[in-house]
Amino acid sequence: MSAKNIPLGLAFGMAAGAFWGLVFVVPDVANHFGPLQLSAGRYLAYGVFALALLAPHWRRIAPALGRAEWIALAWLSLLGNILYYVLLASAVQLGGVAMTSLVIGFLPVTVTIIGSRSKGAVPLPRLLPSLALSMAGIACIAWQSLGAASSASFLTQVSGFACAVGALVSWTGFAVGNSRWLARLDGFSGHDWSLLIGVMTGAQALLLVPPALLFEGMGQGAHDWLMFAGVCTGVALFSSIIGNGLWNRMSRLLPLTMVGQMILFETLFALLYGFLWEKRWPTMFEGLAMVLVVASVLSCLAAHRPREGSEPLLADH
Repeated sequence: MSAKNIPLGLAFGMAAGAFWGLVFVVPDVANHFGPLQLSAGRYLAYGVFALALLAPHWRRIAPALGRAEWIALAWLSLLGNILYYVLLASAVQLGGVAMTSLVIGFLPVTVTIIGSRSKGAVPLPRLLPSLALSMAGIACIAWQSLGAASSASFLTQVSGFACAVGALVSWTGFAVGNSRWLARLDGFSGHDWSLLIGVMTGAQALLLVPPALLFEGMGQGAHDWLMFAGVCTGVALFSSIIGNGLWNRMSRLLPLTMVGQMILFETLFALLYGFLWEKRWPTMFEGLAMVLVVASVLSCLAAHRPREGSEPLLADH
């Protein structure tokens, strides 16, 4: 893929981050519901939407799906959706949006380092300035988070941190695996693949319903359940259907080393939405972190620009 695709890929990545950032505030907005309930509701709605959109194209897509594709869909759905969001929602409710955003903010570092080992990728030394800016931004958020007063117990904060780290590992595996599967799709588009993941995720979400009801109960009021239905439907549509579609489109335009950097936009938008929900302006360190995030992405763009006399960089796709 030519470097000419980079501006379009960047636009898709920013848009995906804007939609995905919404998921960070949902656990606070619907705080009467537990992580299992939120995940089950969101992904059941996602599965219904995906099935409705995929049904008219099923005869075209079905012949291209073999055993390997179904296995990949199953583990990608588990890593990138079910497990990731249960852990993320737990982290937000136990440790807050800022701490969770901080830990998930390491995704660009983990994915970019893994991507730098791919054939034809930009060498890691050329990515070091971008990674350094990214880590500096994360450090600013860490300083802010650690300096904030908290009424939660130490055990609660540690549990939240552990859930956030688990979400980081889960989504790193998804980002790398999904990008590589998108590179070898034949017979259907990235959007079709995203919808197939949605259908598989919806099927897996059915397995979450019994434990969600058993361990997290149904004692909420009618108003709470109406809000729950609205939130789950909205997140399924905007974050899962639209956001995932934009992300898959971006993943086919950019090399994996750059895909990692695009995840920074999710962190940036998650912080912005958090400020709006909390009705406050960012602090000095939070504002500085946003500037560093933008600088990190611009630095990554510069690293992927073809050098004089060289051929345009090709993605390992």
